[in-house]
Amino acid sequence: MLTHKLLGVIFDLDNTLVSSSLNFDCIRESLGCAKEIDLLDFVDSLPENKKIAANKVLVDYEISDALSASKLAGTDELLALLSKLSIPCAIVTRNCKQAALIKLNNNNIDVPILLTREDHKAKPAPDALLHLAQYWNTPPENLLYVGDYLYDLQAAQNANTMSCLVTYAKALSYASLANIVVNDLSELSEAIKQKFSVNNVNVCG
Repeated sequence: MLTHKLLGVIFDLDNTLVSSSLNFDCIRESLGCAKEIDLLDFVDSLPENKKIAANKVLVDYEISDALSASKLAGTDELLALLSKLSIPCAIVTRNCKQAALIKLNNNNIDVPILLTREDHKAKPAPDALLHLAQYWNTPPENLLYVGDYLYDLQAAQNANTMSCLVTYAKALSYASLANIVVNDLSELSEAIKQKFSVNNVNVCG
């Protein structure tokens, strides 16, 4: 459940607001990255000339994925609800900015703040979430981070924000780390409506 007053919502991007078909096993194989090592940490650890080449490979995969990404069900409804409640929103993603912007623009997703790995240390580091708490002048515990993966929940834990795991009906071993678990964004909209005692609100206009 939402354990504190909700004063801001931060979203992951891939498989939270938009679809993603990134094949991380394939990317790892292309770069020679072992499965147990974080991909971005691996690229960062490379000598400068190899790092530039590896980052280009990674960005090419991300942009290719971005061109085919589609908006997930419930996104528009949830963003409209938050707008009506005057709750600020942002996106924090491990994506590169170029790919993230393609996804947002192609799917007409209007979220005013986008933070990528080029802006802050990537999740599960809390840096981007803490930056938003400071920017909004809001205690971290009053923010909700919404994502679909373990890193999202760990970033929320590390920043002391609330967390929501979107499962899309999958059984996920790390679900117990989340404050709230939903099947999709429509279910999160309903939970927020209940929290704010919002009944029959037209969130489309």
